[in-house]
Amino acid sequence: MKLLLLSDAEDPAIWDYYRPGCLAGIDLILSAGDLKAEYLEFLVTMTNKPLIYVPGNHDTSFLTRPPEGCECADGRVVEACGLRIAGLGGCSLYSGGEYQYSEAQMKRRVRRLSRSIRKAGGIDILLTHAPARGLGDLEDPCHRGFEAFLPLIDTYRPALMVYGHVHSYNYRGEAPRFERSGCTVINACTRTVTDFPCE
Repeated sequence: MKLLLLSDAEDPAIWDYYRPGCLAGIDLILSAGDLKAEYLEFLVTMTNKPLIYVPGNHDTSFLTRPPEGCECADGRVVEACGLRIAGLGGCSLYSGGEYQYSEAQMKRRVRRLSRSIRKAGGIDILLTHAPARGLGDLEDPCHRGFEAFLPLIDTYRPALMVYGHVHSYNYRGEAPRFERSGCTVINACTRTVTDFPCE
């Protein structure tokens, strides 16, 4: 199964300069946040594939106008293409905002989500806006990852974690990938295509 991973910056190659067929073969789109609703709506329309998203720290407009045709996974488990996807939007608290959380707040969100994960019998993908602590995050308060995400990876062992928010990689080529507890962790900044193994 081929996944299109997105976050933080709209890619002109698939929006401003879209060519029919340029996204052929994509089965599922995952957005890790901070993208315009119009962009997500365009992609779900042009591909006719499911698009699952979590809000980023700048996505407050989604509170009144969420992207049409897309499904929000924030704080819950959704199923698409036979995959169970758990989502947690937002980032570390740095200035006070709708989608900013302290570590203690995110731990509470993780506890609530864990109940849904157990009810679903586990997850295949963890979709977040912020990174997990030590897995592609930075040291400044805004881009510091959440410790609370690490037990989700270690306990439920999703095959894939997709995050955004840290987009300094945009200017240095492909973002690095990490591994933890059998989970591949990918920064989706701008656009990444990856294969997801299906049994």
